[in-house]
Amino acid sequence: MIQYYKNRLCLNCLAGSEQNGKEIAEAMEGSVLIGVLSGNYPDVSAACAGMETYSAACGGRVSVGLGGGNPAQWKAVAEISSRFQAAHINQVFSAVGYTRAKALGDVHINALVSPSGTPGLVKISTGPLSKDQPDALIPTETAVAMVKEMGGNALKFFPMKGLSCRAEYVELAKICGKEDFILEPTGGITPENLEEILDIALNAGVKQIIPHIYSAIVDPDTGMTKIDEVEKIRKIFERLI
Repeated sequence: MIQYYKNRLCLNCLAGSEQNGKEIAEAMEGSVLIGVLSGNYPDVSAACAGMETYSAACGGRVSVGLGGGNPAQWKAVAEISSRFQAAHINQVFSAVGYTRAKALGDVHINALVSPSGTPGLVKISTGPLSKDQPDALIPTETAVAMVKEMGGNALKFFPMKGLSCRAEYVELAKICGKEDFILEPTGGITPENLEEILDIALNAGVKQIIPHIYSAIVDPDTGMTKIDEVEKIRKIFERLI
């Protein structure tokens, strides 16, 4: 179960340790998902055991991550979802249906789509085989409908590179708002550009938004997410809603 700030916003970020995850959850007053990457473990069993410890530390707020949208991890993520009760699953577009069929409970599953270069179209060929084929670009409305059919809950738009594809993001937000679908902006998001990114989606009527913020708030020396930066994000949430 995902806890949203005022039923609208939830941060997704990494944690360098279980204690760091606990501190992040406390700083966000629960409106957060702690990303734990499948690729950080040697196998699925080890990943499930590690994620259980994170889950215990942060109150069940674990997001199973691919790691930079890495399509090679899709199968591991799907297998983890069948053995570990996550709150949130990141998945490539083409594996959403497979993952839903295996996943425990009514877990949130997003579908990775990428910028196409054209507002109103998204790239859905984000899987391990399709990524090496000619780009599959389809209308965003169609992508949303397909994800709903597969049992998915959201579009994860990656890599955004901040607001470098602003026109595409604005159109995507309008469509997610119209289709009553959750949006997860990802890539190049920082505490400095977060407010504008969220404002665009909120003004477009997107019902729930999960911004993913990773390296911008991680201490490069310790690998820990900086709690003072997390607190800044909470204040941005409070200011916007």
